[in-house]
Amino acid sequence: MKRILFAAVLLSMVFSGFQTVFAQIDEPTIYVIQKGDTLWGLSDRFVKDPFYWPDLWAANPKHITNPHLIFPGQRLKVYPDRIELADTVPETPVQPAPKAAKEIAEEVARELSFSVNGGEGFLLEKGFNAAGVIVATDHNRELLGEGDIAYTDIGGDSGAKAGKHFSIFKNAGPVSHPVSNVIIGSRIVPLGTLKLTEMEEKTSRAVITNSFMEIGAGAYLMPYRDRRREIPLRASDRDLSGYIVESLHGVITIGAGEIVYLDLGREQGLKTGNMLYVVRDVVPVQKYFDFRPLGKLPDEVLGAVVVVDIGKNTATALVVKSMDAIYRGDRVELIKSK
Repeated sequence: MKRILFAAVLLSMVFSGFQTVFAQIDEPTIYVIQKGDTLWGLSDRFVKDPFYWPDLWAANPKHITNPHLIFPGQRLKVYPDRIELADTVPETPVQPAPKAAKEIAEEVARELSFSVNGGEGFLLEKGFNAAGVIVATDHNRELLGEGDIAYTDIGGDSGAKAGKHFSIFKNAGPVSHPVSNVIIGSRIVPLGTLKLTEMEEKTSRAVITNSFMEIGAGAYLMPYRDRRREIPLRASDRDLSGYIVESLHGVITIGAGEIVYLDLGREQGLKTGNMLYVVRDVVPVQKYFDFRPLGKLPDEVLGAVVVVDIGKNTATALVVKSMDAIYRGDRVELIKSK
């Protein structure tokens, strides 16, 4: 009888142990999604099958509306053979879904106008002819700022007089078109302004009255005109397509607030105040449509720019909205107002 009772107790303990083991196997590991995670990568990491991600997406249509858009903070239940999405979803996603072009236009239109301070620069389309050059600095200083003294090669025999103002700028070099590689102009970067104070026959002394960037010997001069102004939005009377060919500072990644230069101008019908969308072609992954012929996919809308200055075949524009990084060579689209 004691042996039977002992066997029963032992069997009960073993069965209880198996229950504990099975319970441990069924209990999932909780993983919190980190920045940079993808469904492909998570499937490969936890299930050892990167092609498992469509099953994860299909099983969670409410929480994963876009299989390419998962948010840091979302929690996954990881089992040995499957992954499930936990019920809790962050209330404020870190990366919102891309906005439609119509929404961008409505947001930009609320501003009505945009201010520019004259430091936007432009593309000089023809030959480069400066009015003068800074030939020396006070005490041979390398860099000048507001209130500092400079010397120019503009003299009284050119008709200039003390008190006349000039814009200071540098020629940052030729700009080639990102598609055709044809040189379309020189990038002119404003540095500031100066005022002539003392005149000689062929030279003059001047004081720096304003500086956008560091000024030094060798900087070019042009007759001053006030470029500070408000740019009201203007409706478009035509459709146009062009490219961002360069930015004011020559940066690789362009965002809101940056100045860019376009290959569209007065000759093409572009006008100051026009708003253009920044768009990029979406290229299908061939292996997912069995090489069947496809029509053009909808463009990816990256942001918007407003034209603040116009040339014959080029324009200066302010990036007023960016949902993603913008690059030289991205396309711009002007859409006719209805």
